[in-house]
Amino acid sequence: MPQEISRRTLIELSVAGTAALAAAEARAQRRPALPKDQKIGFAVVGLGKLSQGQIIPGLRSARSAKLVAVVSGHRDKAARIAAAEGLPTDAIYSYEDYDRIAQDPRIQVVYIVLPNAMHAEYTIRALKAGKHVLCEKPMATSVADCEAMIAAAKAANRKLMIAYRCHYEPKNLEAMRRIRSGALGKPRLVVTDMGRQADPSDPSDAWRLDRKLAGDGALGDMGIYGVNASRYLLNEEPVEVRAWGNTDKSDPRFATTDDLIAWQFRFPSGAICNGSTSFNYNATMSFEVWGEKARIRADPGAFYGGNHFAMVDGGNLKEIDTPEVDQFAREMDWMADVVRGKAPLVSPGEEGLQDVRLMKAITDSLARGGAPISTDWGYKRAVDPAAVVDIVA
Repeated sequence: MPQEISRRTLIELSVAGTAALAAAEARAQRRPALPKDQKIGFAVVGLGKLSQGQIIPGLRSARSAKLVAVVSGHRDKAARIAAAEGLPTDAIYSYEDYDRIAQDPRIQVVYIVLPNAMHAEYTIRALKAGKHVLCEKPMATSVADCEAMIAAAKAANRKLMIAYRCHYEPKNLEAMRRIRSGALGKPRLVVTDMGRQADPSDPSDAWRLDRKLAGDGALGDMGIYGVNASRYLLNEEPVEVRAWGNTDKSDPRFATTDDLIAWQFRFPSGAICNGSTSFNYNATMSFEVWGEKARIRADPGAFYGGNHFAMVDGGNLKEIDTPEVDQFAREMDWMADVVRGKAPLVSPGEEGLQDVRLMKAITDSLARGGAPISTDWGYKRAVDPAAVVDIVA
């Protein structure tokens, strides 16, 4: 898809620095889809709702990535999907023979789309098999597992990317760029609300309500979007968190996980973020950023499609138009370009580790009745998405 960078975007990018502008212009020149035999081969591990509804369709339209194998514990389902995607039978793997991927040269990237508690094991096994890994978020259910995944990637000399699709989504990128440009003035307040009604009759929700498989329930599934958004919007890291919650334990959905959690991050610049998540409120994935001069509002801001982004200056609200893209295709194309040495790693394992550490701090504060928890660990994002990811790929 060709891209035209508008004069306004060029001006705003110049505020962020000539290096950012050069990176965006350079990537803007590389748009044609690669021939199929030059695309990076992906194996999708786990064939649930997300894989069937978004990831595999995304690979069909990806510019530089393609589906070459599937991994599932259900042979019949895997065979049906493989046939529909034109894959040979030897491209179907089970969890038992998963390590056989080491001998499959078609597979260059393994995309882990399993329940959260399984991320570490299957990521590490893929890395040991010599494959690069794209892993769904949250990266894992413990800090120790995240650290082990990062260590395995380094030992194997392979890339580990966490699937933060909003780092590549046009409206989120436009929001980052406007904040960086100073269009809002100094950012003062961020508000993120990410949640929905969980349905235990849906298999994809049933495991999310099981602490052994999901970890933090709504926080890990939905709240992570707000945790990550506050960081990439402000381009800084929180130094302190406080959190509070309310979970109705008479609701059978919350026998092992928490429901409503609200938190507050304090950032070095003085900005404050108020975040919330729940598996028992009306569906939303929204954020707002208040600056000294203006504010931006995205409601929704992190859906798979149909997001809205507006700039509010005084009483004037202006809807900001950006292209609608296949977010999963963009994310996988970026990973493919990372593997090909054509793009920087924007969403590395360290980024996933930071969110898992912050979510642990939230739950620690929650357990202590809202006591402040220091999060000043010295982490600094290696690559700012606003500086290197262009609006349309």
